Amino acid sequence: MRKVPFFFLLFSLNLLGQVPHCGFDFTSYLVVKAHEEGKSDNIADLKIFVVNEKGEEVINENNKFSWKFGNQPLMFTRNHLISKPNEPEKWFFPYAGDTYLLSVTNTFPAEEFYIKIQDTKGKFKEQLVQLQTFNMYILCSSENERQARTFGPRTNNPIEVVLLKNNK
Repeated sequence: MRKVPFFFLLFSLNLLGQVPHCGFDFTSYLVVKAHEEGKSDNIADLKIFVVNEKGEEVINENNKFSWKFGNQPLMFTRNHLISKPNEPEKWFFPYAGDTYLLSVTNTFPAEEFYIKIQDTKGKFKEQLVQLQTFNMYILCSSENERQARTFGPRTNNPIEVVLLKNNK
């Protein structure tokens, strides 16, 4: 009879020892809002890559920098509009709105890299912007709170880039 209470005690301690996890544990996002001077609309048809100090694309070798797209260049994609016609605007990542996104690991060494922004239509000049650790949106609350204490109000804001027109 003593085995039953011991089993429940052991089972209860096992449950208490497990920490609940967020679906995005160990994942952060870099978010880019690229627009013209005096305008707030995000510019469509941009190619945005993570590059090194020489401007060369960074390859995600063996998923070192991102859990997605192993052995490929680290390239941003547009946030997806998921609302239906005649509904209020709703985005796949609601915190990011109309922006470009890149999923990276929480250990991504942002300060070592830049983003290269190219306009596929040639209307705007190519730009390089250095990344900072505070540019990363850390998605799970305990990490997010730690980052907010470390970096203050600059945390979880998109990287704002004002693109300059080509003089053609």
